[in-house]
Formats: sequence, structure tokens, C-alpha cells
Amino acid sequence: MGETETRWYAIQTYSGHENKVLKLIERKIAEEPGEDPAEKEIQEALVPTQEALEIRNGKRVSVTRRLYPGYVLVKMVLNERTMHAINNLQGVIKFVGSGKAPQPLREEEINKILGIEVEVEDELREEIPFYVNQVVEITGGPFSDFSGTVQEVYRDKGKVKVEVSLFGRPTSVELDFTQLKGY
Repeated sequence: MGETETRWYAIQTYSGHENKVLKLIERKIAEEPGEDPAEKEIQEALVPTQEALEIRNGKRVSVTRRLYPGYVLVKMVLNERTMHAINNLQGVIKFVGSGKAPQPLREEEINKILGIEVEVEDELREEIPFYVNQVVEITGGPFSDFSGTVQEVYRDKGKVKVEVSLFGRPTSVELDFTQLKGY
């Protein structure tokens, strides 16, 4: 366990304590001697997040979501000193890994996580909270106060195809998902 190479490791934390643990790790990094961050044993920590759009009170609201709730990622040299320093932080449960030795994240895993952060900054992803065969109430537009069943969800357009009963006949209507309310 006397490695000298810095690798990324996942740390399991109490749910909801990710940002507290992140701040404690950042404080440890700042206290560690040395000017250049590349010379430090614990170099970087992050809580992977992504921006998403949610509907609240009929309005689209941008929210930040944790990609891996209950986990913090740390780039560090793994040795007894750094393991002890991280394990003794308040809110940390354990390092992720099999047996006693923490498993470093694979290169493709960390690239994917870091890549997601960069990609999400460019484009917000809308999350449509409806699914096929769900019964919904239409809250806006000409079919307001009608009930119907979701037939299709068009995530790329932010639209939902709903079947409503119009004059006793089933009729398909394409609506913006902000005009719907699920039961």
C-alpha cells in the first residue's frame, strides 16, 4: 500500500453529507504542506453533479442533482497516512473496494464522470416525469380539465402524446409535458 501514483477513489458517505465531506477534504488539502497541488498526497475531491430541469408549480426550474448520492470522489496517493486522514473525517463511512484495500476507479469510469460534468454544462437535460399508460390530467391548453392516458413520451421534444375521450371517441393529442399533472 505504499503507492506513489495518484488515482481516483470513491468514498461512501452518509447520505446528504457529501458536500460536508467534500469541504472537510478540501480543508485537509489546504492544510497539507506544499505549494504545488501535484506534490500533495491528497490532490482533489469532487461530488459529481448534473444540471436537470424539473417542473415545479407548472414552471421549469433548473436543479443540480448528485449523480451518485452518498459518494465523494478523491484523487490521492493511497497510503496509510492518507487512508487514515480520509477515514477519520466526520461523515465518511468507508472507501469503496473489495476487502480491506480500496479499489481505485478505472480510467474509463473517471473519464466518463468528468466528461459528464463538461457535457452537462453545455446542454440541460429535461426530465419528463411521465410514462406510457399513466393516467394524467391536462392542466393547460384547450383540453384543460380533461383526463387521459399517456401513449408516447417524446423526451427530445419535451412533449407527451395523450389519448383523451372526445365526444365518446378516443382522440390522440400531443401536449407539452408542463401542461400535464400525474395522478
